Amino acid sequence: MSKNGPTVDLRSDTVTRPTDAMRKAMAEAEVGDDVYGEDPTVNRLQEKTAELFEREAALFVPTGSMGNLICMRVHGGHGGEVLCDSRGHILNFEIGSVASIAGVIPRAVDTPDGHLTWDLIEPALPPRVYYRAQPRIVALENTQNLAGGTVMAEGVQETVCKQAHERGLNVHLDGARIFNASVATGKTVAELSRGVDSIMFSLSKGLGAPVGAVILSSKEFIEEARIFRKMFGGGMRQAGILAAAGLVALERNIELLERDHIHARELAEGLAGISGIEIDLQSVQTNILVFDVSGAGVPASQLTAQLEQRGVRAGSMDDRTMRMVTHYDVDEKGIKQAIRAMGEAVEAARVA
Repeated sequence: MSKNGPTVDLRSDTVTRPTDAMRKAMAEAEVGDDVYGEDPTVNRLQEKTAELFEREAALFVPTGSMGNLICMRVHGGHGGEVLCDSRGHILNFEIGSVASIAGVIPRAVDTPDGHLTWDLIEPALPPRVYYRAQPRIVALENTQNLAGGTVMAEGVQETVCKQAHERGLNVHLDGARIFNASVATGKTVAELSRGVDSIMFSLSKGLGAPVGAVILSSKEFIEEARIFRKMFGGGMRQAGILAAAGLVALERNIELLERDHIHARELAEGLAGISGIEIDLQSVQTNILVFDVSGAGVPASQLTAQLEQRGVRAGSMDDRTMRMVTHYDVDEKGIKQAIRAMGEAVEAARVA
């Protein structure tokens, strides 16, 4: 709470609070010991997601980062490489776990829009000689977080999978926000994940569950993934209390994502009208805004401090770049407050 009223938190869609329906479902969840595979609510969640993604099996995990890590470990083997975008989540926000725990070496590839294409991947492949670490995995991301929530272009994934598989490479999809991509494109999550060898999606971002993610693949892959989930500390026993919220998220909250996208567009257009703020409106496709504030003449961290005083929270990515993320806990009034607060923050910075 600020002097201007309730805080509008746009730092991330991870700050969403569980809905009343989620809390009720969690309180009433039927549970068992999931490490023994006996939690009926977890099993229902896994079955439901496997059906949605048209996959053989699924595994509920505590976090998206653990989900990605498990997939890297199953696919990679120690000493192999994973090719990923230089702005990829597994490279920038998972504390080097793919290397330090899974033993997989990231090879970063620069892209213009955050999405790997085969034309960019192929030149990055090292020569096949015994003293060079060899690629084992290509990691895609949809939507792409640091590129501003952009959606992978049609046909890109199909080509990458075809070419990668011909060379014996596995393809993993970090689909933390794949339901946002689904709403933006009108395609099902099964269509958007077709061809890849493993998928991770998050329940605790725009879908609003308090905890959890799911990985999906073949039965054999998930059986091995279950081993590493336990090894990494992800055996959660009566986890149905958490899985119950995930089921509500899938049943009731997917339809709310479109409103988040509308709010993101409104927010982007409002920010674009403020002198000193530069934002590419063409890149605003889902619920994430990444924009340049260098024209304001002060570091982004100073603007975030000014916004906080005005009841708005945002994230500074570096001295010149900020990020805002819409979600179901931010309504139309909150969007207007954020635009107004940014205008005041930029003006205060100029005066200072």
